[in-house]
Amino acid sequence: MQQTILLAEDDEDIVKLIKLYLEKEGFTVLWARDGVEAVDVFESLHVDLALVDIMMPRMNGYELTKKIRETSSIPIIILSAAQLDSNKIMGLNMGADDYLVKPFNPLELIARINANLRRAYSLASPTAAQDDGKITVGDLVLDTHLLTLHKNGEPIQLTATEYKILIMLMKSPGRVFTKMQIYEEVNGEYLASDDNTMMVHISNLRDKIEDDPKNPKYIKTVRGLGYKIENL
Repeated sequence: MQQTILLAEDDEDIVKLIKLYLEKEGFTVLWARDGVEAVDVFESLHVDLALVDIMMPRMNGYELTKKIRETSSIPIIILSAAQLDSNKIMGLNMGADDYLVKPFNPLELIARINANLRRAYSLASPTAAQDDGKITVGDLVLDTHLLTLHKNGEPIQLTATEYKILIMLMKSPGRVFTKMQIYEEVNGEYLASDDNTMMVHISNLRDKIEDDPKNPKYIKTVRGLGYKIENL
């Protein structure tokens, strides 16, 4: 099935380059010149993944990412000339799944798009859950068929990356996973510089599922090793 990419970018030269490569790979590209136009496209048409520039008129990429996350868990990749860790962390905190610094190799962009789509739409594993597709840990119920998470019956909105991390932890409660193991599972090859990225994702998950994120009862840090989820 042909997949649709929403490209929110105001630089026409970059748009032409990205569209050339994406369409060659068989993707349908929906172009929005700013964040407001991107919201209109997203709300009216089917979108499988969003590529979001940070610096755009009317609504910037951070605001657009936050807006999309209000209703959807589609993969979001931020494209930005900003190379500071603080910019990357802010994007991830807003709900992005990935962050690519300009200028970038178009082939790397294609690889990241395919990896994010593969993770987002292949989250359900027949062997990872009960027959009904649900994994339950304490008050958390993750449905691998519908790709939803509920706590005490209340829905919790997650990004595709957060789903992948939580599935990995919840299907093996009590098992300790290193940062490297988790990152390689959700993002592929691990680099030492990716520690901050993983810490942000874990922090965001705790904010969503814990009663007290500073004293988590679900996702525990095992000092010097990694993370595990408690089987309450």
